[in-house]
Parts: sequence; structure tokens; C-alpha cells
Amino acid sequence: MKKSNQVINLPIVSIEDGDEIGLVKNLVINPETGSADFITIEHVNWQVSVKAIPFKKIVGIGEYAVMIESKSSILDLNEIPIANQLISKNVHITSTKLVTRKGELLGEAEEYYIDEETGKVLGIVFPYDGEAAVLEQDGIMTYGENITIITDQNYVSFITSLHDFGIAAPESADTDLSSPPLVSSPPSDNDQQQVEAQIGTVARQQIELLQGKVVQKDIYGMNGQLLFHAGHHLSEEDVKQVQGQGPGVVVDVTMNVSE
Repeated sequence: MKKSNQVINLPIVSIEDGDEIGLVKNLVINPETGSADFITIEHVNWQVSVKAIPFKKIVGIGEYAVMIESKSSILDLNEIPIANQLISKNVHITSTKLVTRKGELLGEAEEYYIDEETGKVLGIVFPYDGEAAVLEQDGIMTYGENITIITDQNYVSFITSLHDFGIAAPESADTDLSSPPLVSSPPSDNDQQQVEAQIGTVARQQIELLQGKVVQKDIYGMNGQLLFHAGHHLSEEDVKQVQGQGPGVVVDVTMNVSE
């Protein structure tokens, strides 16, 4: 398991001849599969065309380097239309807004983990109620350029430290139950206190994310009334007013603010 920033900027080394080919420039995310399908290469001599390596051609990702068998694993993006299509979708995960399918803003992605063997996205890290939280990949519905859509179930597990982060293994006879799973069980219908606490946490997170930001366009309420003119600096009370207007207005404000 690797964080994206543990892969980006690593040297890429060919096992066949021992050459350092370049550096990992980016992970190309496939939003349909939720995995990194390619890595792009940064090289001073490749300014005209962009080179990429299919993730399945990677032998291993260590602390020092990304290892491939030979330079034949390197492809020109002009030769692989699917990679060009994925790059044009511009899905980076980091810095996207995490929004539930009902329009609640959960937070903003700071980092994500991948399986270094398959490229599969395992979890998204984001600040939540003053703690580091991880959204497990089963809770993710859609990867977009600016927004990641998540389910409304309780797929968030709080962790003390990112060093303690782990993915719950599938249940089987050989499953090691010594490590706690990432995903806690969805709250039951009778667990009203937990649901109310989570709603309160989301509301506080929205205030932290939006307070002090500047709206970039006129914002209107549910009934068409003007709430804020473009250029307005949001206060805590402003954010609470937006929350009272419903999820649609919260998302509209979130997508139209700047520092």
C-alpha cells in the first residue's frame, strides 16, 4: 500500500540495463475502475511527446524507485488513445470535494492510497472533525475532476495516525482478525444518536471548509432569494445560513468559492 505522494517523483529504473529512465510525473486514474492504469514520465529530453507506462508493466514500487523490466514498457501517449482519454478526464482525487449522493459535503481529499501491485485506489484521506479520516474505496461511487461522489453509508473510519491505516481483508478462513478493519459497520436504524452525531460532524466540517472563503458568483437560496453577492466573504453564520437552505445550496457554494 502506497500513498500517491510516495510514488510521484520516484525514479523509474529499467532492470534490463540499470538505467534511470526518468521520474514519475503523475498517476493516471481510471474513474470507471477506481485504479491507476498508467504512470506518466517526466524526462528533460521528452518535451514534445508525453510518455507513459501501463501500471501492469510495473515490477515493483519501492522506497527508492519504480522498477520496470525494460524500456520497451514505455509507450508514447499518441500510441495509446485510452491513456489520452483518461488524462483528458483529469481525475487526480487529491483536492476534490467529497460529496454524498444526497448532496452533503463531507470534506476535501488530501491524499489517497493505492495497492502498489494492482494500482487500485484503497482509500482517500481527509480531515474530519479535527482528526485524520479515511474513506474506504467501497464507499466511493464516482471519481470526478473536482468532486468525488460517495455513498451515504458510514464508510468513514477514524484513525489515530496514518501509520495505523489498514484495509479490511475479505472474510475467509485464513483472514487475520488481529488488525481492526478500516470500515465500521453501517449504523442500525435504532442507532439514532450515532446518526445525529455524524450529521453534526459533517455540519462542523462544512463550516471549517467554507468559513473565510470568497464566493465567486451571486448565490441564491432554495426559493430564489439572493443570499450573497459575488465577492462576499463567508462568515460562520453565513455558512450556517447556507446549510439551512439545503444540500443543493451547500454544493453550489462549495463549487463557487476561492481563498
